[in-house]
Amino acid sequence: MKVIEHQKIIKGKELKLVGFRVLCQGEQYMVEIPKAVIELERRVSEIRHAIPSVQIGAFVVETEKEEKDGYWICVEVEQYEDIPDGMVTLTIPSQRYATWHHNGPNIEIMGAYNKLHNWMLTNKYRRLTDRWHLEVYYDWRNPSDIDVVLLDTIE
Repeated sequence: MKVIEHQKIIKGKELKLVGFRVLCQGEQYMVEIPKAVIELERRVSEIRHAIPSVQIGAFVVETEKEEKDGYWICVEVEQYEDIPDGMVTLTIPSQRYATWHHNGPNIEIMGAYNKLHNWMLTNKYRRLTDRWHLEVYYDWRNPSDIDVVLLDTIE
């Protein structure tokens, strides 16, 4: 999945993901997600059929379903087989997304989301908060200089 453009609407294909689910209190995600990112990078060779060029974060903004609560950091796989201990699978259906490219400190990612959401409002796209949203990380190793495309699910 290669997407590096601002303010673009794309149709994403179904994704099969394998990685880690992070579940904690809201303020702890900024601490726990980077730990999971490092662990995924360390263990990616254990994942069969992996397409490890990027890491993909997935989350649902508003859900009442416990199984959709949290944040998943994963790699895409061609198929599920022999999932490593401690890892999970997640299938993201084909969806439409509004995208925004952010390159810089991870602490500024909320500002990038604000820009994306303002652009969506201006252009009359409706955000679907009960669906899977994605963050496609092209570079995640340095938290002060990440390269990520935000994909917000739209109608």
